[in-house]
Amino acid sequence: MNISERICQESYRLPEALAREVLDFIGYLKKKHGLDESHAESLKLSQMPVMQRIWDNAEDEVWNDL
Repeated sequence: MNISERICQESYRLPEALAREVLDFIGYLKKKHGLDESHAESLKLSQMPVMQRIWDNAEDEVWNDL
């Protein structure tokens, strides 16, 4: 059994309130180590206006049909 399976198995034995704490802690660890997906998505969205000028130009129009 791998560590993820062990964590899952142990979480089933916890009362609801403690299981929520574990879930919050997992979220904290993801943010701390840069694994939070929502952070990556917001970063992509913030880059869109700048990148749009680079992507939309006449010289590269030929690549749009590929």
